[in-house]
Parts: sequence; structure tokens; C-alpha cells
Amino acid sequence: MPAFGLSHPHPRRSVRLDTLIRLRWLAIIGQSAAVLVVHYVLEFPLPVVACMAAIGVSAALNVGLRLHFHDRPRLEANRAAWLLAFDTLELAALLFLTGGLQNPFAFMFLGPVLLSATALPPRYTLHLGAMAIVCATALVFVHYPLPWDPDDLLQLPPLYMVGVWLSILLAIGFIGLYAWQITEEARQLADALAASELVLAREQHLTQIDGLAAAAAHELGTPLSTISVIAKELENAIPADAPHGEDVRLLREQATRCRDILAKITELPDSGAPFDRMPLTAIIDEVASPHRNFGIAIDVKAPSDRSHEPVGARNPAVLYGLGNLVENAVDFAAERVDIAAEWNTDSVWVTIADDGRGFAADILARIGEPYVTSRRSTTEQAAEPTGLGLGLFIAKTLLERSGARLSFGNRAAPAHGALVTVQWSRAQFEQPLTTEAA
Repeated sequence: MPAFGLSHPHPRRSVRLDTLIRLRWLAIIGQSAAVLVVHYVLEFPLPVVACMAAIGVSAALNVGLRLHFHDRPRLEANRAAWLLAFDTLELAALLFLTGGLQNPFAFMFLGPVLLSATALPPRYTLHLGAMAIVCATALVFVHYPLPWDPDDLLQLPPLYMVGVWLSILLAIGFIGLYAWQITEEARQLADALAASELVLAREQHLTQIDGLAAAAAHELGTPLSTISVIAKELENAIPADAPHGEDVRLLREQATRCRDILAKITELPDSGAPFDRMPLTAIIDEVASPHRNFGIAIDVKAPSDRSHEPVGARNPAVLYGLGNLVENAVDFAAERVDIAAEWNTDSVWVTIADDGRGFAADILARIGEPYVTSRRSTTEQAAEPTGLGLGLFIAKTLLERSGARLSFGNRAAPAHGALVTVQWSRAQFEQPLTTEAA
């Protein structure tokens, strides 16, 4: 079964490179000041050369990052996680040289984990938290003496050290989880606001188009009536076997079809009288039938077992939306259009595929937006407008109003052409049509 639209992976997160570099410079300044003050001002013995070497590696990394990624303002999540892992190991090395968990700066293990929790996906935070816990556990047993007055050595009780170790573990777990939860809620709220703004913008476009459609239907009624009358008189005057007899007949049929479309635009359902219900295959046949006389073969496929076929309301939004997708496929197809209907107990799918050129890459990224079209004139001299790109936008919006999810793509090689999949939950497809929805 098609799986379009079933997965919604979390968008990739990234971190500003300047943020990491500036925070590391602050850490380098603070660590250097602490080491130099303890050794030269307080005159406590410690391996100052080894400490400054560890800090120097961190400074060299900062310089290398600035030179290597000077044209990249943001880093991918995995690269940022590796940099935070380096910060954790560098801090562990400094603590190893300066007393292990006896050093009050041991709580700085929380820093990289907190940054990861607020900016990176959860799996990276879990890995960094596990690394910090392993480093803290190792420093309980293996470390240089704490820099202190040689004449008054400081010996902390083992039970106290266990408490320090446990407090670091709890801080990493609790504060990391709390920071991630707060950041995730803020991110979800921002995503919801962005989605709401997008929906409102699309509704505004559609509302404006509704008024234009009503005005167009009113203005086009009279000229179409005239065209229909003249086409009918020409059809009666010209013999059927005349050279242009078939063209006149097709002209009359298409004028009649235009009048039917305008009638649907201006037609409103009666209050309390929902549309008739139709099986899925009948809906597909209805939207496909007006497009079978243009030299393009339309093949409708459905499961042979129709005993559990979904039956939906004859929703004008669904009919127009699917009809527009089929019309686009016929316009761009070389020889044929395939329409496949599938269903199970939970979902309903309609797949429309043609054998044309397919969607261009630049169009595929913005498809469904208003005034985006891939139609081009067939000749360089063609002066007729080829479409504003509103049809697909209206069709997509109307189908989504009915509860559908749309996926646009191209057929897999060696086949070629566009592929559109429309999916409903079965319950939503089969629900009765209300007057408000119509």
C-alpha cells in the first residue's frame, strides 16, 4: 500500500557555529583564569603545563573551526554533538588533573548536556549524558590530588564523594530532561503558530478566489450561451462527414461542459439535503469521464474484490479536486494516465500517474502554492496564457478540507511522469457530507 504522508520525521535541527565558538572561548578564558589563579596566586601545586595544554587543544579547535567552517553559519546536529562531546572530554581531562569530583567545578559536566538538550535531538543528548556520567564515575576513582595547601591536606569522606557523584548524575538527568521538555514545548508552539499562519494565508487566498470564481461564472454565462447556440446551428448545418464536422461537434460538447462547470460553481446545496453517496470507483469514473475524449487513454484500476469498497459522500470539493488532478495529468501525459484506487480497513488511497515529463525539481519544492505553474507554451510564438497555477492550489486546498493528505512526486525509473497520491482515513472518507462542509 502507498505510504505517502504517513511519516512526519522531526525536522533536522542545527546549531549556530558562532554560538559554540563563543561559548568555548568563554570556557577557555574561565579555565585559564582558574588554573593560573590557583597556581600563581593561591600557590597551590598542580600540573599547570598539562592543564594549559588541554586548554590549548580547545583553543586550537576553536581556531580550526573558524577557518574550516567560515562560510557555514550553522552546523548539523551530529557535528554539534561531536563538538559538545569534545568539551565534555576536555573538562574531564582538566578535572582529572585537578582533583576529580573533589573539584567544585565538577558540576560543569552539566553544561554540554544542557546545551544539547535545548538545541539537539534527544538521542544526542542521551549519548552526551551517558558520556558525562561515565567520565564522572571514572573521576571518583582516578584523579590527581586536589590543589590545596600542602600543610593542611583536604581529605573528603568517601560517603561525601558518593553524594557528589550522585548529585551530578541527578542534575544531568533531571535538569537535562527539564530543559529538553521546556524547549520542545516552545518549539511545538512555534511550529503550531507557523502552521496556523500558513493555513490562514491559504484560506485568505481561497476566499479571494471564491469571489473571483463567482464573478467569472456570472460574466461568462452569456458568451458561453451564445457560443453554444452558434455551435449547435453549425453542427446542424454542416454534414457529419464534412471535413470540420467532428471539430464543430467537439466545440459544442466543450461549450456545454463549460456551462456545466459554471453551474457547479454557482450551485449551492439545499439546506439539510446532503449529496448522494457513491462508491470510490464511481467517484473516480465520474471525475475521469470528461477527460476521455482528448486522445489520452485513462486506465482506472481497483481491487477485484469490491465487497468492502468505501462509499463516500458525493462531495463537490472531492469531485473538483480529483477532477483537477486528472485534468493536469491528461494535459501533461504523452499517451496514458493511470488512476489506481486502493483501500483497507483504515485508509483510502487514490493514485494518479501520467507518462509525461514529470514535475520539475524547482516546481516540486513549491507545488500546491498559489500562482506556481509548470505549464509552458507549446511554441515560442504562442501568445495565449497557459495558466496561473491556481487550479492545483484550489484542488489541494479543497481536498485537504475533506481530510485528505496529498503527496506529489515523480514515478520511479525506468518509468517517467508525475505521480500524485491522495489519502484519506477511511472514517473521514465515509463520513456524511454536512451542509457546512458542502
